[in-house]
Amino acid sequence: MNKFFLQLGAVLAGLSVALGAFGAHAFKASLEAVDRVDTFETAARYQMYGGLALLLVGIISGQFTHKFIRYAGNALLFGTLVFSGSLYLICATGVTLWGAVAPIGGSSLMLGWLLLLIGITKK
Repeated sequence: MNKFFLQLGAVLAGLSVALGAFGAHAFKASLEAVDRVDTFETAARYQMYGGLALLLVGIISGQFTHKFIRYAGNALLFGTLVFSGSLYLICATGVTLWGAVAPIGGSSLMLGWLLLLIGITKK
């Protein structure tokens, strides 16, 4: 197992719960005022998906040792940080230009899943 991806997956997943709760309670009025509740929820949801994906990569990396598994983990980590991070920044700053960054994160997430498939197939 890859301890690095397991640790990061646990951190991302745990933070997504904390941020989701924060957004649903302490930050909700502010998000509603600028109509960004859905954006915040999407950021937290995809952060959880990314955390769970990294846990998966960490778990299977012992069984599937192809270098693409590690590449997949890196792409999933980068994609999660960029995608969710850009959405959180929109909510925090009101600067919608951050929305132009989200597709970079989304593309990296898709690449991560593709690399995971290739790495598993190559074993």
